Amino acid sequence: MPNELILFIDLWDAEAVKTINLFRALPLDGYDFRPDPDARSLGEMAWHIAEVDGYGPWSIEQGGFSRESRPPGLERPRAIEELAPAYERVHRDAIERVRKLTPDDLDRAIPFVNGQPITIRHVLWTFMLLHQIHHRGQLVLLMRNAGGTPVPMYGWTRETAPQRRVKET
Repeated sequence: MPNELILFIDLWDAEAVKTINLFRALPLDGYDFRPDPDARSLGEMAWHIAEVDGYGPWSIEQGGFSRESRPPGLERPRAIEELAPAYERVHRDAIERVRKLTPDDLDRAIPFVNGQPITIRHVLWTFMLLHQIHHRGQLVLLMRNAGGTPVPMYGWTRETAPQRRVKET
């Protein structure tokens, strides 16, 4: 049976494929769309998902999170068509960093952004994986509001459901 770290990497990598597919489906003219002036734009929200992938493993390597430094290569692309390839690059780098960990590292704690200790396990499963899924849901809503059509991730979307296709024909 694979260890927890291998299970995490496999699941995280599978979720990254869904994120890449979503980025590729974003409306090309929607980068600056935002539901209100204080909200992240569609492009900013998409890139925040990449930032999570970049910051988590890098911070583990650095021995803790820091507001003063940032991982290399996390400059935000400024066009929709640049998001998916840039995210793929950040994710590949992050995967390589996580592959250096051992199962014994999972219970080790590092300082989080707020200075409080956080275990590597919590960084991986909650800060990275669940955080990514949370923001991907927000991105789907932004995408729809910007005139885009989300791709299926865990099953049909309202646009791809068989019942909907039957009604439309």
